Amino acid sequence: MGAEIPQNYFQIIIQSILSIINSFITISGISEGIYKEKGSKFLSFALPVTTVEEVKVILDEYRKKFYDARHVCYAYMLGADRADFRANDDGEPSGTAGRPILGQINSFELTDVLVIVVRYFGGILLGTGGLITAYKEAARDALSRAEIVEKVITQRFEIRFGYELMNEVLRVFKEFEPEILKSELQYDCRYVVDVPKASSEQFFHKMNTIYGVKIEKEQEKSI
Repeated sequence: MGAEIPQNYFQIIIQSILSIINSFITISGISEGIYKEKGSKFLSFALPVTTVEEVKVILDEYRKKFYDARHVCYAYMLGADRADFRANDDGEPSGTAGRPILGQINSFELTDVLVIVVRYFGGILLGTGGLITAYKEAARDALSRAEIVEKVITQRFEIRFGYELMNEVLRVFKEFEPEILKSELQYDCRYVVDVPKASSEQFFHKMNTIYGVKIEKEQEKSI
């Protein structure tokens, strides 16, 4: 008999992948596209998002704005690991709308992005192949017009120390050049800083070697 797979096997795999992801690509703002076929119009919109809650709010807005459209289909991808995604056909035949939209997000290797395609029916059925092409091309048009940016993943730290250690702390700051978010410079000093994930462990180690410095990791961010 083969060895049993641990219950947390897939969680371990995801964490291993995350440990080597230092940046990702997304879009900087809203972009629009359009595709027309046999009288039907497919209006497409690519939007930057970071949470499912944000996706829901935007979808509600677009459904209200395009209340007279036949379908409002979409797909999204979230997270640096690109593990949180969804595709929705909104009444179109299964797999003909949301999946082609998601396919274009994957083709551009993007994350933290929502693509919505609004269809106005032109009176002529397009068939399965025609729908797949239409939603794919509409999504591609919007994404191709977007400004694509790389975001660096950072690790946030809170650092506390006595003022007499300031020079030693600043020497480490000079070496790693963290982004200083907060500073309280009194007898007991406090900094909140962001450090690129790629060098965050070295930064943490260097700070820990200074006797009297207390450093704690907070959540990862992207900039």
